[in-house]
Amino acid sequence: MSTTGVAKQPGGGLRNVAVSESRISSIDGERGILAYRGIDIHALAEASTFEETAFLLHSGRLPRKDELLAYAAELRRERPVPDGILGVARQLPRATHPMTALRTLVSALGAFDADGEDDSPAARVRKCRRLTAQMATVVALIDRLRNGRAPVSPDPALGHAANFLYMLKGERPTETEARSVDVALVLHADHEFNASTFAARVAASTLADVHGAITAALATLKGPLHGGANEAVMKTLEEIGGVGRVDAFVGEALAAKKKLMGFGHAVYKTEDPRATHLRRMSKALGEARGETRWYEMSERMEALVKAQKGLNPNVDFYSASAYRSLGIPTDLFTPLFAVSRVAGWTAHVLEQLDNNKLIRPEADYQGPRNVAYVPLDQRA
Repeated sequence: MSTTGVAKQPGGGLRNVAVSESRISSIDGERGILAYRGIDIHALAEASTFEETAFLLHSGRLPRKDELLAYAAELRRERPVPDGILGVARQLPRATHPMTALRTLVSALGAFDADGEDDSPAARVRKCRRLTAQMATVVALIDRLRNGRAPVSPDPALGHAANFLYMLKGERPTETEARSVDVALVLHADHEFNASTFAARVAASTLADVHGAITAALATLKGPLHGGANEAVMKTLEEIGGVGRVDAFVGEALAAKKKLMGFGHAVYKTEDPRATHLRRMSKALGEARGETRWYEMSERMEALVKAQKGLNPNVDFYSASAYRSLGIPTDLFTPLFAVSRVAGWTAHVLEQLDNNKLIRPEADYQGPRNVAYVPLDQRA
């Protein structure tokens, strides 16, 4: 214990500190296991859809067929955003980073939401599901407007992943493209008490509104040490330029003790289980597109970093090359992360509010004590 009576944390950053109980997702970092509501992520990535995974996170169990149809239909109905959001979006400078725009528009959605200031349990659920549906619409809207293109209305005939690509590009995706995004959304949907989820729960614990809690999560996700890492990975690959330059780049970076984004994880001691699927996805999409350079560079980087530093790739590393192969702009990688993670964020907000206690940790103060106040005219 410190002199203030606050337990110190080895390494800081709330490492190894359980701040609350949860029934949403679990991680076994030693064995590389991630599970949503007890179901292994590998099973979900191979057999589930984003809609089913979102229901699982929100409701605590897998849906029956009729429940899934009803839930998916609700998400489709909730996809459109109010006209007022278009007005706000058009006021933003085109150079605004998509994550800044997304944070702004999600906050604005709270003012236009049909449930307004209704904070009843039923209204919270509706707002959480509505946000889960609308996040994809807002991300696509941001990209269309900044490129001088008209927004594309949601297509109720398409699933969530396919509809996102349709709203983004204005044309229906191939089955391979749609399924790839669907798997990516499943993989990114939740990850226990990561920084953005914790931010959402802290905001919710004050009894802030649902939109405020998700805005806090988005502000946190933007950082390059969290959601922004996949964008940083792609910028590294672009800087390298080709497979033939990977060895020299990695050697120079490691010699200079530079951090290579996309490697290592605060929780996993072995391979991030999400990276397993994203690696395969990156390879398959590159081959389908006839452009395997990004995957090949990533594969070579992984081999070198693992051999020399013993670090495994995390979820951000192969998601970068996979998203590039889907034709998604680099600065839209983190917003795409949010399109998925909103399901987990909202599940955590609902869980926090079900049995709420204000989250208010203490600091281990290390500054001076008993310092005398010196009047202004007596200070040297």
